[in-house]
Amino acid sequence: MVQEYSFEEIKKHNNKNSTWFIINNDVYDVTEFLNEHPGGEEVLIEQAGKEATEAFEDVGHSSDAREMMEKYKIGTIVAAERNPDLPRKKTEDWKTETESSSSDSSWKSWIAPVVLGLAATLIYRLYFMS
Repeated sequence: MVQEYSFEEIKKHNNKNSTWFIINNDVYDVTEFLNEHPGGEEVLIEQAGKEATEAFEDVGHSSDAREMMEKYKIGTIVAAERNPDLPRKKTEDWKTETESSSSDSSWKSWIAPVVLGLAATLIYRLYFMS
């Protein structure tokens, strides 16, 4: 049985010590992933305790990233609070889309977010950590 969480419960996990968010009505605890995230931990902490589907999809994560996130899934939103308008793509759907695209376009889909994430991290560290 899948564990269900309310928005009120998820809102409590909004910091570096406990980082949860919602993507496509599923709940993820990415606290252990903060230091490993290619875009920097700040990007994840900014979405902590919130509905993060739009932010996640806007970045254009790879199928590998989508597969990796499965290990951080801890449950789903309670049925009464789910957003029925969200598209729910399964990992298999992303694999099919990726396999049908050329290898040239696959590296382009992740290079811009990685470069932007690194630039944002450097700027943050230069201005706020000095």
